[in-house]
Amino acid sequence: MMKTTVESLQGSRQNLFIHGEFTPPRSGQYVSSYDPTTAQPWYEFAQANADDVDAAVRSAQAALKNPAWRRITQTDRGKLVRRLADLVLANADELALIECRDNGKLIKEMRAQMRAIPDSYLYFAGMADKLQGDTIPVNKLDTLNFNLREPIGVVGMIIPWNSPLMMLTGTLAPCLAIGNTVVVKPSEHAAASTLALAELAIEAGFPPGVFNVVTGDGSTTGDALTRHPGIAKFVFTGSTVTGRKIAGNAAENLVPCQMELGGKSPHVVFSDVDVERAVNGVVSGIFAAAGQTCVAGSRCFVEASVYERFVEALVERTRRVKVGHPMADDTDIGPLALASQLDKVVGYVASGVQEGAKIAIGGRQPKDLALSRGWYFEPTVMTQARNEMRFMQEEIFGPVVGVVPFNTEEELIALANATEYGLAAGIWTQNIDRALRFARDIEAGTVWVNTYRSAAYMSANGGTKRSGYGRRGGFEVMREFSRLKNVVIDYSGAMQDPFVIRLR
Repeated sequence: MMKTTVESLQGSRQNLFIHGEFTPPRSGQYVSSYDPTTAQPWYEFAQANADDVDAAVRSAQAALKNPAWRRITQTDRGKLVRRLADLVLANADELALIECRDNGKLIKEMRAQMRAIPDSYLYFAGMADKLQGDTIPVNKLDTLNFNLREPIGVVGMIIPWNSPLMMLTGTLAPCLAIGNTVVVKPSEHAAASTLALAELAIEAGFPPGVFNVVTGDGSTTGDALTRHPGIAKFVFTGSTVTGRKIAGNAAENLVPCQMELGGKSPHVVFSDVDVERAVNGVVSGIFAAAGQTCVAGSRCFVEASVYERFVEALVERTRRVKVGHPMADDTDIGPLALASQLDKVVGYVASGVQEGAKIAIGGRQPKDLALSRGWYFEPTVMTQARNEMRFMQEEIFGPVVGVVPFNTEEELIALANATEYGLAAGIWTQNIDRALRFARDIEAGTVWVNTYRSAAYMSANGGTKRSGYGRRGGFEVMREFSRLKNVVIDYSGAMQDPFVIRLR
């Protein structure tokens, strides 16, 4: 079992993980991480500077050349990834506690998530020896033309604070299965679980430098990582604003990126559905994880003929959503992860009211004194909303949904697509023709029908428009993190004129 626990983290100083060892930062600086339930610090993480980042990238580059990683078979690489899966599962309960304490996610959700994550590692472990090249027919006799798939190199990753290990797994597992090496910068607001995973990587047997972790803020650590010329590809999950900056930094070295950015996903309800079922779907889509998910269904469009009935049922269901401590099994919504996030949510609700929207329920911090020290916010339903309102157009990343009526499918599609984002969308209808038309016409990377937030690592997913580019999941991600190399062999043995191109 891993040594890192919630108890050992309390009041501790956590170092960087470079070349298979936990290493203090060269600056000697550490920064506090805060418990969202109390707004009090509970451990310190190292503030990596540019020299630390350089050391991590160089370690990852060296690991690419190390025979212990470069020369092992694809099947043996898969076995290492499988070993990591076993260790994550064996330590799932402790990892769940760490993330619950670090970002305020519900313990019941994190336990389920940590027990599901190993399946993703196992899936990609099985892919390790199935990434194949191909032979290509050409119009030249006595010529063999084929493609190889190779590791792309050192992959830099910046992962978010809302679900650190789940978001990391989606790219780390395929990267390791292919034979890449990685340098990860977890969010400065939730770094503990990634550092704990580094401990498990040692136990799993990964060679030094294959997996490195540099902690710190975005302006110093993140900037150094995204500008480093030794990175072959960059992965980022977070806001569109930050994504633009990272893409600009990476472009200086012609480094490609994979981006999963912001969302303002439409959740659509037609009159032919069971209202109670649709209400539960909308509640799950916006209030789960306190709305702190990129795919949160924060814009709810309801067919006008059932609008009043739906809003009444939604408000009543929201009234039963319990805000409480994330460690309590009966809690439905825990705190927001950051003080700044709480301020942001408060500001967006205020702007909605100022523009004419009405708070049907919620819209404030809980009055419960037991929650007064933490960053809690009530689940909020806003009516009399218009799609062009600021809170309906900008990502809130909190438990706030605006509800808007519509009359026709054509009107709906125009409203749903009237956003700069295109990450996900959901529709509730019993009409399969309508569902297929919606799936075709909506501008989103993922479409759910009569369900929401139903994710699977077997499926490729990602965004369109300002929600990013590149795909994660399924076999598609194996192509994303491998490099195609073309090989041409002339086996004719014939002498050629060096100044004439032989076409046949």
